[in-house]
Amino acid sequence: MSAVSGRWGDLKARVLSALVMVAVGAVEIWLGGLPFAALVLLVTGAMVWELARMTGRPGQGAMPLALAALAVAALAGALWLPSDHAELLLAAPALALALTPRRDRRIATVYGLAMLMAGYGLIELRDLGMVALIWLVAVVVASDILGYFAGRILGGPKFWPAISPKKTWSGTAAGWLGAALVGLGFVVWAGAGWGLVALSPLVAFAGQMGDIAESWIKRRAGVKDSSNLIPGHGGVMDRFDALTGAVVVVIALGLVLPLPLPGV
Repeated sequence: MSAVSGRWGDLKARVLSALVMVAVGAVEIWLGGLPFAALVLLVTGAMVWELARMTGRPGQGAMPLALAALAVAALAGALWLPSDHAELLLAAPALALALTPRRDRRIATVYGLAMLMAGYGLIELRDLGMVALIWLVAVVVASDILGYFAGRILGGPKFWPAISPKKTWSGTAAGWLGAALVGLGFVVWAGAGWGLVALSPLVAFAGQMGDIAESWIKRRAGVKDSSNLIPGHGGVMDRFDALTGAVVVVIALGLVLPLPLPGV
């Protein structure tokens, strides 16, 4: 019984947190516009606050809160300032992370920039329509769920034991398969191009790497969760790390080639 409870001990928390996030996320995605942007701004600020706390030196005082406020202001400015170069503001929080005393300065800087890019990308995707954003979220969720169950049922060799000891190759591959099936579903029912079937596992892999990067930061900081902002379920980074990686890759690929995004 103890082995079973150990293997599935976090299932209830994962299911409950997933249900809450799906409900809130669904309403906000449906509303779009300012309500959705406000949610993304709040999430981005919370993630930067967590990152600054985990990588900061002792006695940093209000620095994490100041960096969170800077992140919110920078993202808002990049979205709404009437300038062709407003997107450069996205780098401001990362620069601040690089210039303030902290451990793991490089990874904090890169991850901080990724957070701002992800926030910006989410709002831009929603402005293009709901379908593309729903696809992206569905890919991340399907990859996470299938990876979780396959990893615990099938087990096997670890994917990257030094950083994320629970992740297995079986779970990782199952996540890719789940993402491909999501892509196929959007091809069949949403009229997306067949390239989406190949793009979806790549986006899922980016999400998995976002999760692993956050796990590495937490291990270096000696903490189990990024914070306790979500009672019983850890921090905001713990829930949005995979989505961060996925959105950044979609943005990067979209800059160099046309993507077969559904509904666009």
